[in-house]
Order: sequence, then structure tokens, then C-alpha cells
Amino acid sequence: MIGRRTLAGLALATPALAQPEWPSRTIRWIVAFAAGGAADTAARAVAAELQEALGQQIVVENRTGGNAVVAASALLQSPRDGYTFLIDAANQLTNPVLMRDVPFDYATSFVPVTQLSSFPQVIAVKHDFPARDIAEFIALARARPGTISVGTPPAAGMAHLALAAFEQAAGIRIVHAPYRGGADAARDITAGVVDAVLITTSSIRPPVQAGRARVLAVTSLARVPSLPDVPTLAESGFPGFDLNDWNGLFAAAGTPRAIIDRMGAAAGTAIRSAAVRARMDPAGAIMVGNTPQAFADWLAGQRGQLTRIIREAGITLG
Repeated sequence: MIGRRTLAGLALATPALAQPEWPSRTIRWIVAFAAGGAADTAARAVAAELQEALGQQIVVENRTGGNAVVAASALLQSPRDGYTFLIDAANQLTNPVLMRDVPFDYATSFVPVTQLSSFPQVIAVKHDFPARDIAEFIALARARPGTISVGTPPAAGMAHLALAAFEQAAGIRIVHAPYRGGADAARDITAGVVDAVLITTSSIRPPVQAGRARVLAVTSLARVPSLPDVPTLAESGFPGFDLNDWNGLFAAAGTPRAIIDRMGAAAGTAIRSAAVRARMDPAGAIMVGNTPQAFADWLAGQRGQLTRIIREAGITLG
């Protein structure tokens, strides 16, 4: 178990910083998503642990709108002094492909600090759907092309991209039903409105617990601890398949490197702490807390993969 003294020691362990007084006042984390969602929950759990280590309050502010452009713009309009950061997700990688006239360059305007969490996704079917496993689902979809409805939240989100990648890899054609959020998709599979959904492990829990849905596969590379008996797509005939929802911490370009490194180290330790794990594990989150460089390298790989999926599938925001 990592104690708060360990966190505090790490946060104060770099003596030769360009700005040794940092942090000397409140830090602001701008979350690009609504309160109560996965990214907001992860941000607040980590911020509560981290602010004790840094000795300063971290205020979490939700700024939604514009497919996360509103929050990203708010960060870029703030001073580059290490007191404002952004919690964003795959929008960092997909918006440049999906949107025209974005007022900044994502690749050069933001600096990765650390990945907070990954939320594995599942392919689940309504309780009376005839397929009992992913192989039977594929066989049925091939036999009945363009008739099986699959809901994802939202259009052009990570679930939609994972579904498009699966559809292409499996050689099937389904009817895509976009939803505003995972709770909406979960509600409709519970009611039997859609045949299947591709949503996060946390969103699928209520319909599964109510006996109204069955999980056939997970989209992460490794099996999910909360669903140990459910196979991955990677082990079900699609090697390397690994497309999950996620969120991470970003700084604006021009923020002092020493502050980015210090925030990355302290936040990474907080993310992996027992206190944060205890809060996030029940939601199905995989807590990460990698280094700025490791996060940047991972993003580079994701950027190419997601760009290819969007273009080959013809995905749009509409």
C-alpha cells in the first residue's frame, strides 16, 4: 500500500526545479466531460489523493461542449504556469480527423502528463438473443447482414470506433445505434430495444445484474478482473484487438518541463494508490499512471490506429 507520506515525499523530491515554489496555490483540472461520468469520477478520485501530496487544493471544473473543444480551448487560454491542466480522452486523437476548423493543432498544443485510467469495453447482447458466444454472434450477423442493431455511446466515440473495427475484422454488417451516453444504451438493452451494445464494463453492470443482458466478449487485450470468465476479442480470433475508453491528464505546450515531470510523477503515484484503486476498481476501471513519455508513446500508436479506423469506416460525428 502506498501511504500519503510516500506520495508527499515523491511530490517534494525534486530539488532542482525551474520553479521550486510550485505549487504555491490552487491547481485547476478542467474536465472535458460531464460531472458523474467516467472521466470526471477518475479525475476527482485522483485529485482528492494528489492534493494532499502536493499540499495544494485541486479544483475539478467540468467544461463540456464542442466535442471537448471547449475544455481544450479553456486550457490553452490559461497561463502556461503549471496551475491549469486538462482531463481529456480520445478526442485528442480523433477530433483532428473528424472536425474541420479546430482553432488549434492538437499534436503541438498539448503535452501528455499521465494516463489516468482505461475503461475496457464489452460486446453484450439482450437476454433472449440467440447467440451464446462471440462466434455465434458473428455467424448470425453474417447470416442476417444489416439486421442486428448494436448501440454505442456516442457517435464517433471509442465504442463506435471499436465496433467499426470489429465489424470490419469479422466481415459483418450491423445496424449502428448511437446513444448520448452509456447509461442510455444500457437502458435500451435492458428494455430489449436494441439487440446488442458495445459499452464499458461499468455501464453494462446494471443490465447484467438484472438478468437482461449477457456479455460475450471484452475489447481489451487482457481479460477484465471483474469479468474473468469472459474472453477477449484478441483470444477469439482477432489477435491484438485492444480498443478501450480512456482518459488522461494534459498540460498546455509551453508549461515548464520540470512542472510537467513533477505533476506526472506525483499524479502517477496517486493514480496507482490503494485509496484510488478502492474507489475505481468497482467501476471496472484499469488505473494506469504512466510517465509523460510512456503516455506520449502510447498516444502516438493510438493516433495512427484510430485515424485509420475513422477513414476506412467513413465515421462522422453526425
